[in-house]
Amino acid sequence: MHYDYHIVYKPYMVLSQFTSADDKQCLKDFFTVKKNVYPVGRLDYDSEGLLILTNDTSLNHKLLHPGFLHRRTYLAQVEGAITGAALSTLQQGVTITVTGSAYHTAPCSAALLSEQPDVPQRNPPIRYRKNIPVSWVKITLTEGKNRQVRKMFAAVGFPVLRLIRYAIENITLGDMQPGDIKTLPVNTINKQLFGK
Repeated sequence: MHYDYHIVYKPYMVLSQFTSADDKQCLKDFFTVKKNVYPVGRLDYDSEGLLILTNDTSLNHKLLHPGFLHRRTYLAQVEGAITGAALSTLQQGVTITVTGSAYHTAPCSAALLSEQPDVPQRNPPIRYRKNIPVSWVKITLTEGKNRQVRKMFAAVGFPVLRLIRYAIENITLGDMQPGDIKTLPVNTINKQLFGK
């Protein structure tokens, strides 16, 4: 069987699926792929960024099964001037609620970006509030619980205003814009995701 591999920049306020629900926009409003091609994992409706689309179910298994750890890197714009103490707490892991139970997140890397990253304008834009500073943080996790990044930042007192998944292992958005799609050969997928 021939497998297809695509990466897309899922726009903000778009469902990570090809069927609409509650009249919300979904992937088919932006991307045309073969019928049996689906996203690997998901991004929340109010998050944006990198999704891999494929009909290769073994890739799905390798990227979603908890036994296979892989890095997911996000750019998070948070409300407030984030502190070193908050970043340190994030790195060590924080307790969040997952399906009604307390869950302590695995150690991760989290670093304050000294300037706003070169990312596309969001549509609609973030509401600007002159008296409240914002910070951009690059955070890399090896797990992906539901709304985990947002819950982690909330746990240290810095709510997320904008969340972009920038990379999965060594596959990155690069200069992609919301609604862009790129087709990748299998050897690129294997090398950038699994180093082989």
